[in-house]
Amino acid sequence: MSVALLSDLSSEEELRAYVAESVARTPIIDLHTHLYPASFGPLALSGIDNLLTYHYLIAEVLRARPDLAPAQFYSWSRAAQAELIWDELFVRRLPVSEACRGVVTVLDKLGVPIGPDTLALARERTSAADPTAYAAEILALANVSHVVMTNDPLDAVEHEVWHGGGGGDEHFLPALRIDSFLLDFAAAVPRLQAAGYAVANDRSAQTQSEAQRWLRDWVQRMRPVYLAASMPPDFQVPAETMSSWVVEQVIMPICTERNLPWAVMPGVRRQVNPALGQAGDGVANADLEWIRYMCATYPQNRFLITVLARENQHELCVLARKFSNLLPFGCWWFLNNPSLIEEMTRMRMELLGLSFVPQHSDSRILEQLIYKWDHFRPILVRVLGDKLVDLQQAGLPITREAIDRDVEALLAGNFREFVDLA
Repeated sequence: MSVALLSDLSSEEELRAYVAESVARTPIIDLHTHLYPASFGPLALSGIDNLLTYHYLIAEVLRARPDLAPAQFYSWSRAAQAELIWDELFVRRLPVSEACRGVVTVLDKLGVPIGPDTLALARERTSAADPTAYAAEILALANVSHVVMTNDPLDAVEHEVWHGGGGGDEHFLPALRIDSFLLDFAAAVPRLQAAGYAVANDRSAQTQSEAQRWLRDWVQRMRPVYLAASMPPDFQVPAETMSSWVVEQVIMPICTERNLPWAVMPGVRRQVNPALGQAGDGVANADLEWIRYMCATYPQNRFLITVLARENQHELCVLARKFSNLLPFGCWWFLNNPSLIEEMTRMRMELLGLSFVPQHSDSRILEQLIYKWDHFRPILVRVLGDKLVDLQQAGLPITREAIDRDVEALLAGNFREFVDLA
């Protein structure tokens, strides 16, 4: 390597500036979202009213207005809910929470001024005559090349879409969601039976074979990049439960047969406050022993893992140091806040080097892609910049080529290679 190349980034200022430039222009593969192309009909959410009535903001406004019963709020139209949230959280108060700040960022990037007419202007700006072209615009603004969907074949809308030929937009990659199949197999049995699969709520050889056939058929139909499930904090394998049996006798054989990774997301405590509906879920510290068991028992299989509790993050990093078939990813849900993202990214980099995926958006509303990634990039610039300055000061030459290579790995390449995405 030439002396000129080694001296390209000779100062701390040059190095930090180039890290920022590289992070800004590198396209992202967003490995976990709840986004869909227009062909998925009511599941493809976008627009300012959906953005304002995201469940983060619903929980926040119901804290701000304890006099307002959740049932009363949910009885209103979406437009009325959005107007209340705008007034309470953006007009009557400074919108300092991360979810509120995200809306402000989206409005700024879409060129919508903040003022008396904001909602009317935002509704006009985000009301897409051509949803496919609008989705492409948002992906470009976020500099995201692909998003991975969350696709549940037991969902009635999704079932019809996939039987009609699937999504049809190459920027939206499928992931086969198996939560209901795994966690409440008894409830899934009648739906599988109605579809022609001879299963029962038992652990017979026939149920095993037919459940595998159902999963195999949907893998063939969807061609997902991975299977996915979010798990309660007390989930365990091995255990004398139907869910544990489904994992080891149905899911893992198909993952092995089809060389499919499994994305596992432990730590969700469902419906802590049922009155809040979708906004009522919570978090609990998860027992990760079963993750260790899975990685050790199935070394030929690959596991993408993100955990919901901050308290689990260090243990997950240590597990990843021991098992190369485990890829930690993202800062999920309640951890998607700048202070926690920065803490977690620093810890992962210090323990794992560059062998992780630092973020995913978990977006449910199309425009959230803009703010989730706009807010994350400066954090990555700071964390990676600090680490590279430390190396530079220790005497290691840092080149532009090396920075570009490693930024691309963090934002796309690590995931692409782990799931064998062409």
